[in-house]
Amino acid sequence: MALWDRIKESASSMQTQLNAKKNDLKSGAFRDASMAICALVSAADGQVDPAERRRVSQLITSNEVLQNFEANDLQRRFDGYLDQLIADFELGKVGVLQEIGKAKKKPAEARAVIQIGIVIGGADGDFDAAERDLVRQACHTLGLPPAEFDL
Repeated sequence: MALWDRIKESASSMQTQLNAKKNDLKSGAFRDASMAICALVSAADGQVDPAERRRVSQLITSNEVLQNFEANDLQRRFDGYLDQLIADFELGKVGVLQEIGKAKKKPAEARAVIQIGIVIGGADGDFDAAERDLVRQACHTLGLPPAEFDL
């Protein structure tokens, strides 16, 4: 199986798992951590062009699980985290990982946050090394073994 197909299959599988848990994923900590990981993965290469920002915004608003939350609120949070990362990636990353860590109290939410990161990373068909590394760091922040997610 080609790498592209494996990435698409993995992202699709993660989305299916998320949809099954939709009713359990309604807390503010999950919402914030989800937007934080979306921003982190979006900024993984150190740059975020307007097209990529729009693409991730569209993925956020169309994601069935995230429809538990108001789209404008999600967009505002995503933009805020992304702006932190763009201003100073290393300092922003510390703050964003702290936000992600708030989902640690509920293991199902913590796993869902990682799955969202994988879905966002794989959405363009190229879940690259930088994106994988940041999702792996998020796993450590949440106390989850990266191997559970094939990271």
